[in-house]
Amino acid sequence: MTDLTLAQLSNLSVYSAMVVLTLAMLAHGLYLARVVPAREAVAVEAPERELVAAGGGSAPADDAPAVPTEKADEPAGARKAAGIGHSLTVLGTLLVVAGVVLRALEVHRWPLGNMYEFAIVGAMFTLLAYVAWSTRRDLRWLGVFVTGPVLLVLGAAITVWYTDASELMPSLRSVWLAIHVTVATMSVAVFTIGASLGILYLIQDRVEAREGGATGRAAFMRRLPTARALERLTYATHIVAFPMWTFTVIAGAIWARQAWGSYWNWDPKEVWSFVIWTVYAAYLHARATTGWKRQNAVWISLAGFVCVLLNFAVVNVFFVGQHSYSGM
Repeated sequence: MTDLTLAQLSNLSVYSAMVVLTLAMLAHGLYLARVVPAREAVAVEAPERELVAAGGGSAPADDAPAVPTEKADEPAGARKAAGIGHSLTVLGTLLVVAGVVLRALEVHRWPLGNMYEFAIVGAMFTLLAYVAWSTRRDLRWLGVFVTGPVLLVLGAAITVWYTDASELMPSLRSVWLAIHVTVATMSVAVFTIGASLGILYLIQDRVEAREGGATGRAAFMRRLPTARALERLTYATHIVAFPMWTFTVIAGAIWARQAWGSYWNWDPKEVWSFVIWTVYAAYLHARATTGWKRQNAVWISLAGFVCVLLNFAVVNVFFVGQHSYSGM
């Protein structure tokens, strides 16, 4: 096949993935709308402003169940919607993977040379992480909060950031492109899931505080895990993503030494990568510090994700430096 044909097939795969993921998001939303628990076991909740205990552990109340110990029966329609949503999410993931592979074949290199390619590869890793994680635990409630952000990224990629195939800049022609940028994209994918979980935690925490605990939660929020469980998942995702971002910064410095003769050049991209590392390090430190409110710690993690978005959507486009290769 010619490069033009591969480009058309790649774009068709991305457009098809957007259609399928839109249907998946609607199915996941229908699942949340139809799950009306017939009963819900009482869960002992932490105080309204939960503190972190010494050594990164939890307050004494944390020994109590964080989620209901008895799962309520689900309506058949809800289970069907969840199954359809999961199947469509898997199909959409495969279509995004096909779009990335076809783009790689078109450009005859690892497809991470401009913002469009970063975006579709990032969307691919986010979906792969969610699908892989969902094989180990029930994440049907999270589907709409993953497919939604992915759709936004794919939409921006295909409309705003799209770039025709082009040759790489000389400084990018290195094996470090596949190592450094791939790990960076994977870590951003996990940070994205962590940000979704963090937002859900803050909403759930406020609802539980206002309504009086797990049994008093609003109908919609009863379909999600308790605030404490969501906070633990938020922390777990960042424990995975932070070492990958640390490797990204270190690998970038090594690559910079080879490409530009110095490990650190105070390039805007380098500075913002370090800012992201610092903010997420502050989150993990706050999470492990005695007396810190978990709500405040999660706000720091969300500030880190805002820095990730700025690094990608603003620094890449408007800041001039050695990393100016957005392709736009």
